[in-house]
Amino acid sequence: MVGFRSERGVVSALRSLQGDCDMQRFKALVASKGAAAGPELAWKELGEADLMDGDVLVRVSHSTINYKDGLALTGKAPVIRRWPMIPGIDFAGTVVSSTHGSFKAGDAVILNGWGCGETHLGAYAQMARVKGDWLVPKPGAFTAAETMAIGTAGYTAMLCVLALERNGLTPDKGPIVVTGAAGGVGSVAIALLAKLGYQVIASTGRAGERDYLMRLGASEIVDRAELAAPARPLGKERWAGGIDAVGSHTLANVLSMVRYGGAVAACGLAQGMDLATSVAPFILRGVTLAGVDSVMAPKAVRVEAWNRLARDLDKAKLHAMTVTRPIEDVVALAPEILAGKVRGRVVLEI
Repeated sequence: MVGFRSERGVVSALRSLQGDCDMQRFKALVASKGAAAGPELAWKELGEADLMDGDVLVRVSHSTINYKDGLALTGKAPVIRRWPMIPGIDFAGTVVSSTHGSFKAGDAVILNGWGCGETHLGAYAQMARVKGDWLVPKPGAFTAAETMAIGTAGYTAMLCVLALERNGLTPDKGPIVVTGAAGGVGSVAIALLAKLGYQVIASTGRAGERDYLMRLGASEIVDRAELAAPARPLGKERWAGGIDAVGSHTLANVLSMVRYGGAVAACGLAQGMDLATSVAPFILRGVTLAGVDSVMAPKAVRVEAWNRLARDLDKAKLHAMTVTRPIEDVVALAPEILAGKVRGRVVLEI
């Protein structure tokens, strides 16, 4: 009996050792600096020694593709600032090892931003080593896949809702316009606002997505062409506030039509980084423009956002806006998300 226990212990140790060896090698999408056409992308086998410094090692199970990821993968904007780079700005996974006081092996975690996929090796890999301060415990209400169905786009949408609430917007103040409505931020924003009792006006250039947006909770659809041209200093007061992921003339038009005392949360630049507007909405109507940053938001804000998502996001609507694809599809998806051909959210299984 003693010999049996000893043999079993040796087998167990060998299995543990084999697991450690397996853990040291993993697949990752590596972006190398290429020509003007964009980065060179290749799937490679790496080891843990190839990862950057951090106090938590995570086995990644899911990621997603955001507009920013599309820019990085295609080279349409200088998102990547360290070469070579593993792209991907967000992930969900399980802690393998940790020297950080808040996390231990086996913990389910999520990460959004903090320079991952830009200056720190990112999410499109089976393993990631990051700072524990960047991680948020996965809310129990969600599976890992659901957290990436939300992803940085949905987490940003929640930050925008929080910004509107901090500026006094409540459902009784009037409708909220959401631009880029069929995209990731827009889709989650509509679902959240509708669940909270707001009347939602969805702005989109995709006429075929009308039924989709109405099912998410929009009560009115506005053609994006109405907001895409240069704005007047002030327009007719149409909404109490807005969530804008588009920027440029669209944001200027949204601001010009906000009711007295309203607010707009701005988080994106799909149309452009410029903002040709005037001070009129701010000094004549008391409008607030609230900038929303998801990358470097303090941990307390992140935890609040994820807790509110767990409470306020209709999971049936989340599933309705989500498709699941293998991680290998991410390269092909990049130009599609920039062209506005990706509806809602995409979960990438790693």
